[in-house]
Amino acid sequence: MANSYLNRTQTAGTSTRKFTYSVWMKRSSISTSGNYNSGFFNCWGDANNRLGLYFYDNKLYLYGVTGGSANISVRTNRLFRDTSAWYHIVLAVDTTQGTAADRIKIYVNGVQETSLDQTTYPAQNFDFPTVGVNAKAIEIGRVNFGDQSTYYYMDGYLSHAAFVDGLQLTPTSFGETDSTSGIWKFKSPSGITWGNNGFHLKMENSAALGTDSSGNSNTFTVNGNLKQALDTPSNVYATYNSLNPNNPDFSNGNNTLTRSSNSWKPAWTTIGASSGKYYCEMDWDSGSNFTVGFSTADVPGSNPALDDIVGNPSNGGYLTVLYDNGVIYNNGSSAGAYGSGSSYTTGDIMMLAMDLDNNKFYFGKNGTWFNSANPANNTGGYDINASYTNSTWCFTACVYGTGSWHGNFGNGFFGTTAITSAGSNGNGSLFEYDVPSGYYALNTKNINTYG
Repeated sequence: MANSYLNRTQTAGTSTRKFTYSVWMKRSSISTSGNYNSGFFNCWGDANNRLGLYFYDNKLYLYGVTGGSANISVRTNRLFRDTSAWYHIVLAVDTTQGTAADRIKIYVNGVQETSLDQTTYPAQNFDFPTVGVNAKAIEIGRVNFGDQSTYYYMDGYLSHAAFVDGLQLTPTSFGETDSTSGIWKFKSPSGITWGNNGFHLKMENSAALGTDSSGNSNTFTVNGNLKQALDTPSNVYATYNSLNPNNPDFSNGNNTLTRSSNSWKPAWTTIGASSGKYYCEMDWDSGSNFTVGFSTADVPGSNPALDDIVGNPSNGGYLTVLYDNGVIYNNGSSAGAYGSGSSYTTGDIMMLAMDLDNNKFYFGKNGTWFNSANPANNTGGYDINASYTNSTWCFTACVYGTGSWHGNFGNGFFGTTAITSAGSNGNGSLFEYDVPSGYYALNTKNINTYG
């Protein structure tokens, strides 16, 4: 969330020279040239004494100021622009090391980043003025660059933020390689000596996201509109894909699509599937001229015309079946009315179901399926053209003019508003209405199990 963070005031620490910070994150937006973005670790005293970990030009950047002078600047050459995957980031610090490069180590998904474009390390035995120092702040989810009014907030998801006071650890304390897939995955930290200011924020209690599970009771204060998501490093949920050449505006963890000018702007999900059955909901929040539906994973060029949005096959093989207030558009052409009484307006919650085993799409609103359809019984759906089968399909929304859609892909929120009451058959995911039997949220675990 763009105004959300957690903070805590430190006590006298175990060390001012050694610490480890570990966090799992999924970015929702990327920075443009010359911009700061997604600050997620901030140790703050005042404008002249601070340490921040954030992204700059999509590079991972640790920057520190002591006594008004910059004395730490370590930045990767590598760019981090994947908004569909989780990163595990570990910052391991020990200024007692004789070799400068060993004093600050940055790891991503278990591997140390050694290709760096800035390498200003602290002096040997340097004491941080803001780490392990009584009355200095630690913040998770934002950084500040000196004026105490301009903050750069984390835009995305955070999970299992952990801080070890007094030790420089390796990533294997917090993650491990899966023996089957070879993928770096979360491991619950155990046997760690956390130190005085150490903490482990699992963020598993929606009513107390700042609760410390290290045993230290170093609980953080929650600020802003912070929301708990079911999206985790071990089960990644679909969101709208912000890596979109058409430049709509995304927010709320890429679950809200907004447009403020008169041109069509489509959005598709970060995850697609070629088999299985999947369900989502979209809340029409405001504005006019919207469509919802399904699209193949191939995306069109920048700023396509309306025909390209609804699937002109000459534009890169982008195929779409969209629903526009009672009419289905199939690959750029009207396929006629679909059901009776099937118009929609602001405040309606649209229901979408895709059956990629029987090649059918379903549309509905506010708990009722259009065309007297029953997705669970495979009746009343819109048949996909046979030539579209074996494609990878995503959920899609398009906006024209000023307005916004909120997508609920299973996390249980429309924007920052929680669903009123969960329907049945969510299978661990949270939707407003009953999920048809045999259908699931579009996430990696369900694709692996049912796809």
